[in-house]
Amino acid sequence: MASRRTDREIPKLKLNRENLKKSVRLFRYMSKSNRWLFALGTLFLAISAGASILFPKLLGNMMDGVFVYQNGGVSTAPSTERIQEIARYFIILFAVQAIFSFLRISLYVRVTEDMTKGLRTDLFKSVVSQNMHFFGENRTGEILSRFSADIAQIQDTFTTNLAFFIRQILIMFAGIILIFTSSPELALYMVSTIPVVVVIALFFGKFIRKISKEVQDITAQNNVIVEETTSGIINVKAFTNETFETDRYTENAEFLKQESIKRGYWRGAFSSFIIICLFGAIVWLIYLGLGMVQAGTMPIGELFNFMLLTAFVGTSMGGMAEQFVQIQKTLGAIERVIDIIDAPKESNQSEETSVINKPLVFKDVVFSYPSRSESPVLNKINMQLLSGKTTALVGASGSGKSTLTALLYQFYQPQSGEILLGDQPIQTLNLHEYRSQMALVPQEVTLFGGSIFENIRYGKPTASDHDIREAAKDAFALDFIEAFPDGFDTLVGDRGMKLSGGQKQRIAIARAILRDPKLLILDEATSALDSESEFYVQQALNKLMQNRTSLVIAHRLSTIKNADQIWVMQRGQIAEHGTHTELVAKADGLYKQMVERQLDPSDFFNS
Repeated sequence: MASRRTDREIPKLKLNRENLKKSVRLFRYMSKSNRWLFALGTLFLAISAGASILFPKLLGNMMDGVFVYQNGGVSTAPSTERIQEIARYFIILFAVQAIFSFLRISLYVRVTEDMTKGLRTDLFKSVVSQNMHFFGENRTGEILSRFSADIAQIQDTFTTNLAFFIRQILIMFAGIILIFTSSPELALYMVSTIPVVVVIALFFGKFIRKISKEVQDITAQNNVIVEETTSGIINVKAFTNETFETDRYTENAEFLKQESIKRGYWRGAFSSFIIICLFGAIVWLIYLGLGMVQAGTMPIGELFNFMLLTAFVGTSMGGMAEQFVQIQKTLGAIERVIDIIDAPKESNQSEETSVINKPLVFKDVVFSYPSRSESPVLNKINMQLLSGKTTALVGASGSGKSTLTALLYQFYQPQSGEILLGDQPIQTLNLHEYRSQMALVPQEVTLFGGSIFENIRYGKPTASDHDIREAAKDAFALDFIEAFPDGFDTLVGDRGMKLSGGQKQRIAIARAILRDPKLLILDEATSALDSESEFYVQQALNKLMQNRTSLVIAHRLSTIKNADQIWVMQRGQIAEHGTHTELVAKADGLYKQMVERQLDPSDFFNS
């Protein structure tokens, strides 16, 4: 069993013209007023950053208020009035910071939430409008990741990361200017040491993160082994492979241990580097500054201001790197979201509408699924569904029966040939109007996680309560629905897991009855019912199929023998067709052999 890795991590993209162009498109999701609010929030951010950079200056002035300088020396006679004055400045500074930080965050959150709402909506519209090939190429988890991880990354960047990045830039440049203004000599020493050490630390930290990522991947592989073994425990025990799986896990665990130890060594080296180089450089600057204080060339408050500004600049440089990584990830998230939004949709904008009251004709249809283009599923299919009549399809599993229904729905398009409604190709019709006249009861019913009432109403959202109740009654579902304590309000659970297979199928049949379609497709619609339920539901289906174009895929003779025509499929081709009487009369016919053997058609065709 090969290990698997899930690609859920958002990729980091380099800044280039194409990526920035896609990112700028996000501003289209901001209204004109929201763009002004975003600009105003950025102004508030600049004011807040400016207030932050004044904090070291005020602390230095307060310290100078404590120390009174006389003849180049220092005495400890405090200047109380000066300290009180600076304290008032602090109150003003904190008030400015608090007010403008609150305003900036409020504006950014409001603008971002409006923007991401529009982005989410467009993304969802695009996903549900994709063709089936898209869902075959993209796993459900990956699609969900666009709505969760990618949108969350964009939200975090516009509310937090981008603001921090701009703030760090402003603080860094303003801090450097103030540093050189306060002490050019000491500033030159700082520039020659602190930034160099910070840059080296950033590259060292990036290397540590790479090693940590590798350890995380190995841990994920360990978890995959646990997942595969526990989910397939029956096979493990049936093949007596407990020792094999244990050895496989132990080997991977040993590799994880060695890599984790190596990561620990590097993390220790990084800590030592920080202690020796970064803190060493800071202590060296303090040593030089105190020498200048002793010489009387720099007030001690100015030194304190200088060191705090240096810490601000160093912290800003380090913080910028992390925020830049997040912005790169956001570019990756934006690209993945925009690519889906821009992907071609399956919906056509044709104005052509037509009622499905004519024969549906398959003419030389050849089809293979995109993932298996070399293996045709349908080969030169020529058949028709008579208007207002019932057509039955029989054949082995994999013979192409369900694929025909997918082509009728235009989930896929044939590689060659065409499907006609009368003499008009169905792909020229308005897709929404065309599908709105159809109803499908599949073999494996999928219910949504709401109530029974909501699942039946899905067939016709405008239906009245009375219509929904009647549809349930006609599908012989009313008795078991009313037997539940909550009746129609009973929650069906995820994918209908709280209902039995037969109950789910009767809900699906009620949904189809409520839709009152022009074309009804039943794909093994009674396969999960017991004999008694099947009898009653079949009566409802027979009533529903009267004077309606119907396509029935079934294995049971009782379901198909009364069809107006029966088409027998074998390995993607039409083997024979006719009525039940005509097919039984054919000497050596496949259908006749099936009837004579009294076999289920699937057993017959797979034999």
